[in-house]
Amino acid sequence: MGIYEELQARGLIAQVTNEEEIREMVNAGKAKFYIGFDCTADSLTAGHFMALTLMKRLQQAGNQPIALIGGGTTMIGDPSGRTDMRKMLTREDIDHNAACFKRQMEKFIEFGPGKATMVNNADWLLSLNYVDVLREVGACFSVNNMLRAECYKQRMEKGLSFFEFNYMIMQSYDFYYLFQHYDCNMQFGGDDQWSNMLGGTELIRKKLGKDAHAMTITLLTDSQGKKMGKTAGNAVWLDPNKTSPFDFYQYWRNVDDADVMKCIRMLTFLPLSQIDEMEHWDDSRINEKKELLAMELTTLVHGAEEAEKARAAARALFAGGGDDSSMPTTEIALEGDSIGIIDLMISCSLAASRGEARRLIQQGGVQVDGEKVSDIDFQVTRAQLEQGAKLRKGKKVFHKAVLA
Repeated sequence: MGIYEELQARGLIAQVTNEEEIREMVNAGKAKFYIGFDCTADSLTAGHFMALTLMKRLQQAGNQPIALIGGGTTMIGDPSGRTDMRKMLTREDIDHNAACFKRQMEKFIEFGPGKATMVNNADWLLSLNYVDVLREVGACFSVNNMLRAECYKQRMEKGLSFFEFNYMIMQSYDFYYLFQHYDCNMQFGGDDQWSNMLGGTELIRKKLGKDAHAMTITLLTDSQGKKMGKTAGNAVWLDPNKTSPFDFYQYWRNVDDADVMKCIRMLTFLPLSQIDEMEHWDDSRINEKKELLAMELTTLVHGAEEAEKARAAARALFAGGGDDSSMPTTEIALEGDSIGIIDLMISCSLAASRGEARRLIQQGGVQVDGEKVSDIDFQVTRAQLEQGAKLRKGKKVFHKAVLA
């Protein structure tokens, strides 16, 4: 089985421009491909997993990845999948975020001569002259076709700015530039990027008379069709300072039963033969599958030691005690002798608002040190914080509050 057939078997391939040519190229290890990452934050998220693991799989098969940091395109912002305009970042913010991205990518792919390359499209986009761009590539884009593109449809109702309308041209120019200067012959990306990617292949064909290829990967969604990689409305980050290894482990340990095998197949590096066998496991082994998924992905991101600590902490907590050293912890600066449970939940990011905290308490979803809290005026004492007050939200979210 070649790498292309493995990607198919894992359910990763969504759309391709020329299947036979792409199959032959990647199976022979002759693809020099790029995936773009806009630097909208200082950490990658679980939503980037598909791209990161794809790069790793293809590199292991002899293909050469180019990680494109969108220092230039981030200054515009991709409208794909958006109903509002992205926040504009400064050049300094973008450069900082790009440096953070590279450190995290190095856990998945190997950079160096003849291996993976990292480039920043700010190096060519920011020096472009607007009139020169219009003359060089403007005639290659049909406004009619652009307006029909899926990536713009969600923005049309509220109003698509001309600022964002240029994003497709910028992304297409990236592929055009990389094709000429880095011998890049393929682009990979999420399925919501299909229109932008086709723009690049068309630009190369029209300007250079040559063929380039594009392949989209299946978006990681749950059984309700919602994008995975968020919890309580917040992103699941790869940076341990933004999402602790314990919380990261718990996110994957708690995926819905209907999604666990899909995640194992698409995200882990377990052999397909082992995964196929797991498909036939009895339903009573669902927690075994979830634990395996959580361990594999936490090991990929945070290393085997942190993954084992997270698993041990989770097992101990659900067993009703044990080591809580890996539990996410917040230091509380206390002025008096106690703090109200609602204020404490907000301080520990267990609730986004006082109203949400109040509802959770009234619904019986909050515990402190193993005791259910039913009074919204409940006070957690200084003595409890000195010992480390253990909070539990629902069945699966644990947090420790300690005195600063």
